[in-house]
Amino acid sequence: MTAVPKRRLAALSEQLVKGIPSEGEFETIPKIRHVAGPSAAQRAQGKVVIVTGANSPIGIGRASAHQFAENGALAVYICDYDDSHLERHKRELASLYPDVKVHPMKVDVGDEAQVKAVIDDAMSRYGRLDVMFANAGIVGVPNTFEHITPEAYMNTMRVNGLGVFLCFKHAAIAMRKTTPQKEFPGGSIIGTASVAGLRSNAGGTDYSASKAAVVSMAQTMSYQLSGTGVRVNAICPGVIETGMTKPMYDNARTRGTERKIGQLNPLQRGAVADEVARVALFLGSDESSYVNGQAWAVCGGLSAGHPFVPGKLG
Repeated sequence: MTAVPKRRLAALSEQLVKGIPSEGEFETIPKIRHVAGPSAAQRAQGKVVIVTGANSPIGIGRASAHQFAENGALAVYICDYDDSHLERHKRELASLYPDVKVHPMKVDVGDEAQVKAVIDDAMSRYGRLDVMFANAGIVGVPNTFEHITPEAYMNTMRVNGLGVFLCFKHAAIAMRKTTPQKEFPGGSIIGTASVAGLRSNAGGTDYSASKAAVVSMAQTMSYQLSGTGVRVNAICPGVIETGMTKPMYDNARTRGTERKIGQLNPLQRGAVADEVARVALFLGSDESSYVNGQAWAVCGGLSAGHPFVPGKLG
């Protein structure tokens, strides 16, 4: 027997074991069957969540940690190589959501032992891992290909590519395990890619290649985890105001051209981190139970068409 059938026998999702049962009838027609709870309820109730790249005060990681905590997570791990703000983030989360266990951890996502240690901690404390948001990343070399050294290229790939792979790998292993706290395998793995991983001219060569790798990993691993209930998706942000893009925003504000940021997308504006965090919350929740192997663009529509200058079409 090959490895994939063995995995399927060892770890089948709840839906494959139990199906999606009938919920009765209303006036002879079947009631709607549900996999997730009410949309108005807390969407991460009881889940154990790991978010990497959570240090930046204006970043997607911090905003996502808030969304998961606000929506009833049992525990949220906030991780980053730069841990200068993590304890402050913990204090803020504790003041807002006192029932949520918050664990700040300094982690180099390019180091397999460190990534595994965070996941092992979650499994030993809580017996489960439900959401892995592999969000840590670096901007790479903001220049054309001839200015990128092999060392700089590999450094970008180490964080943005290898780091996401290690988070995906060890999260998937943990999510397939069943424990007294988790009867069936399953979970949601999310990686931060970029529109630069979908289209050209949205980032440097090294950065774009690393983000395309995240999209490919989500697609490939979703099939490799067939039948386990572990879903893998990528988020592809466009122009978001984060720690990574802050210099661009600061320069635009200094020149008085902030309104030009994002002008090439149909919404004609940039975004704030919370707008991406809410997509991460959805993908981490049971409401996205049939979303798997996808690259979700959160870009104001930029990736929906070809670039054009407003007012010059026609």
